[in-house]
Amino acid sequence: MSDQQFEDQQAIRALLDRYCDGVNQRDADIWGSTWAEDAIWELPHLDMAGLKGRETIVASWLEAMKMFPFVNMMAMPGYIRVEGDTATMRSYTDEVAVMQDGTELRPRGQYDDECVKVSGEWKFSRRVFTVLHGE
Repeated sequence: MSDQQFEDQQAIRALLDRYCDGVNQRDADIWGSTWAEDAIWELPHLDMAGLKGRETIVASWLEAMKMFPFVNMMAMPGYIRVEGDTATMRSYTDEVAVMQDGTELRPRGQYDDECVKVSGEWKFSRRVFTVLHGE
């Protein structure tokens, strides 16, 4: 592995960390900064074929977050492959979300990601989430 590939892998790990921090802090600016302008977010378990564009993705996320007074998300990369200014990553999530009525959800999931380097910074260009266990 070259020094550049190592640096890119570390930057992609930091991208995943920033994504989770944005969720945990409920900060749309942090969370939104992880997405490329023309990104796609797919949530098949919610029958969402794909939200397109950072603005649409962030607006949908803000609406969804209103349903949960508490959310905590942790993610661990399982695989990162860098090819120039693009990369693929598979990561695993462990989440706790409390709904307005007190119902607690604890999904464990997998993201299959495509990333792109934009002006020297890694962004998600496509994220597809699959629930592996739980709700």
